[in-house]
Amino acid sequence: MDYPGNLFVVAAPSGAGKSSLVKALLEIDARVQPAVSHTTRPPRGQEKHGREYYFLSGDEFDGMVERNSFLEWAHVHGHRYGTSRQAIEERMQNGSDVILEIDFQGAINIKKIFSNAVLIFILPPGWEELRSRLQRRGEDTAEVIELRLKNAAIEMAQAREFDFVIINELFERAVFDLKTIVHAQRLKFSAQRRARADIFKALNIT
Repeated sequence: MDYPGNLFVVAAPSGAGKSSLVKALLEIDARVQPAVSHTTRPPRGQEKHGREYYFLSGDEFDGMVERNSFLEWAHVHGHRYGTSRQAIEERMQNGSDVILEIDFQGAINIKKIFSNAVLIFILPPGWEELRSRLQRRGEDTAEVIELRLKNAAIEMAQAREFDFVIINELFERAVFDLKTIVHAQRLKFSAQRRARADIFKALNIT
């Protein structure tokens, strides 16, 4: 279905800065609302249930899968992540733009359901910088970091399937690029027609 709001889907390998970029966008653009995913992984740092993620037990996640509550779900780094379709549709129906952080598999699946979704992939400027960022986080063992780097090679190969690619070399520039993509999407003919249907109708534009 066509909704007044836009759906932006952001994917990236671990350490590329996806979450930081999305957080910065949310701080400067009140029209964008986050889509909070469900996950079986434990909270990190200051993360809170219902803010960064809905943290579920394995049994709770299984129950949502059985009830077909997820738009999509996938295994990522040993944990499961899922996206509630109802939550996204309600916000878009109300005219909000929704931004969703997700893995590349989920992003591609969502595009099949929401054809108007805008897929954005975040790349690091290089392998050594990606490794350095993962190490600076101080959240993973050396073995886990190596696994994340191995997975990153697979994930980044899928960037060609996305509508836009941002190289997060300078954070401020990457934030500007993300903001530019969001603003440009709002001005597309199809997006304007969905968001301002009353004006298009009054002007007899179909």
